[in-house]
Amino acid sequence: MPYLIVAQLPPALAEAMRRAGYDAAHVAEFGLANATDGTIWNEAVSRSAVLVTKDRDFSLLRAAKKQGPVVLWVRGGNIDNRALFRQFLSAMPQIGEAVERGEAVTEFVGS
Repeated sequence: MPYLIVAQLPPALAEAMRRAGYDAAHVAEFGLANATDGTIWNEAVSRSAVLVTKDRDFSLLRAAKKQGPVVLWVRGGNIDNRALFRQFLSAMPQIGEAVERGEAVTEFVGS
């Protein structure tokens, strides 16, 4: 399953995910760093990608719709990127299971 990471999260997260064996890209790689939410939503749909975001709006939008991309809502305080990447990658097996179960919105809460 591909993962599309939005602009609120660092592009290096996509790189860390790829190094760990996941199919991940950041919106900046497609020239979408300043794109509207609707454009990013449609990009995730066209790529059949999990939309990885810190933006609550995407989670609310997905919860209100019957269709759309799976949304992975990254929550938590401001932590340095290394800690975020370590925590995120260690949670990927559980995240993958939630995606496989077809959960529309999955929350990842970092500390």
